[in-house]
Amino acid sequence: MADSNTILPAALQNLAIKQPDAEKANDGLDQDAFLELMLTQIKHQDPLNPMESGDFLSQMAQFGTVNGITELNSSFATLSSSLQSSQALQASTMVGNTVLVPGDTSELVSGGQISGAVDVSNSSSNLVLNITDASGQSVRQVDLGSHTAGLAKFTWDGLDNSGNPVAAGNYSIEAAALIGGEAVAQSVLVNAKVNSVTLNKTGGEPLLNLNGLGTVSISDVREIM
Repeated sequence: MADSNTILPAALQNLAIKQPDAEKANDGLDQDAFLELMLTQIKHQDPLNPMESGDFLSQMAQFGTVNGITELNSSFATLSSSLQSSQALQASTMVGNTVLVPGDTSELVSGGQISGAVDVSNSSSNLVLNITDASGQSVRQVDLGSHTAGLAKFTWDGLDNSGNPVAAGNYSIEAAALIGGEAVAQSVLVNAKVNSVTLNKTGGEPLLNLNGLGTVSISDVREIM
């Protein structure tokens, strides 16, 4: 009976599969383990019912598929890491800048103002802002006139309807556009300064910590001032 150590090379030769060079023996533990498994199968096969070449080829194909998927996953992991590093670098450059993000509440400092934009869904013959204080009382209505679809910028000077300065604090901003004869609520965005950046440990998007507005994802940013 042939020595077991000569069986595998002979089997590989019969299948026209080139054997790995001795210098490449350490290409990977997975390949070595697979070949050792195949050798064990051949060594202990039933002489009266030997393994068919089709079975051998099938296992080789399965190993190649698994190995290919492993390499693909590794490539995706590298790409994901690169993208996260790029996002972190981009987020860090925003610190100290002002960004435009979705939000209907903003902080008014004494003597300051609040600015932002309305995301107008369709052309409107009249766009109006309604600004309310923390108690829900309306303090100012701002008529922005007609606008086409898109961002309609606004700035509130911190004065009420009578022209008097209002107290510092948080104020809510609502927008309604007259479209086809009906008042339709619109999405509001506000400007806020980026104080710092928080990197997500789970691999998600970096988070921007905004002055007076809290935390938002970097993907929420519509404009950088």
